[in-house]
Amino acid sequence: MLDPVRSQSARKSLYRAAPAVTWTVADHLVEYEHAVQQMEARAAAIAAGEAPEQVWLVQHPPLYTAGTSAVASDLLTPDRFPVYRTGRGGQFTYHGPGQRVAYVMLDLTRRGQDLRLFVHGLETWLIDTLSHFGIAGETRNERVGVWVRRPERSPTAEDKIAAIGIRVRRWVSFHGIALNVAPDLDHFSGIVPCGVRGHGVTSLTDLGCTASMAAVDEALRLNFERQFGPTRTE
Repeated sequence: MLDPVRSQSARKSLYRAAPAVTWTVADHLVEYEHAVQQMEARAAAIAAGEAPEQVWLVQHPPLYTAGTSAVASDLLTPDRFPVYRTGRGGQFTYHGPGQRVAYVMLDLTRRGQDLRLFVHGLETWLIDTLSHFGIAGETRNERVGVWVRRPERSPTAEDKIAAIGIRVRRWVSFHGIALNVAPDLDHFSGIVPCGVRGHGVTSLTDLGCTASMAAVDEALRLNFERQFGPTRTE
């Protein structure tokens, strides 16, 4: 496990000189295929030194995606929503309205070329964002993503509130994170989310938080800058 103090110090020294990251928020539902095309093009341009790094915040129409480790039996209702095979790591996930997806396209040659440190930064970004709304997010060594305890159900009950799935090409990251703000949680029942059985899925709304998507975006940006450096609005 990474030493949090050491990791924070390493991030600060690595990211201090990084140029401002372009911060873009889509104001409409973005089709998944279009998003992948845009990410592929932007990541290639970043690697070539032709475009600045970018975080792109979107919402998608309801759909399922299958990562490189997806198991067919984890797709429980294959005809419910469109299913997209994708090159990111991980297994099956759901995307849909009310879920904030952040596609993170960063040049890791400027950031230490340390994938474990990068993923740890993404986890910390999500946990700090949840803390902004009084929600205690946690990670688990044996399970990907960010989790919250549900002691009202049982002492060991936990639900997933955010997913992480990235791909790196030529040391530029793409894909990213998905935070459940107020999605229809029943839509997750068509898959085994990230291949994890025996645990549920939750959202800010499900936990009693009434924060708007705009407020969540503001908290995401604030805490992204604390982890990865300054941003600029596109």
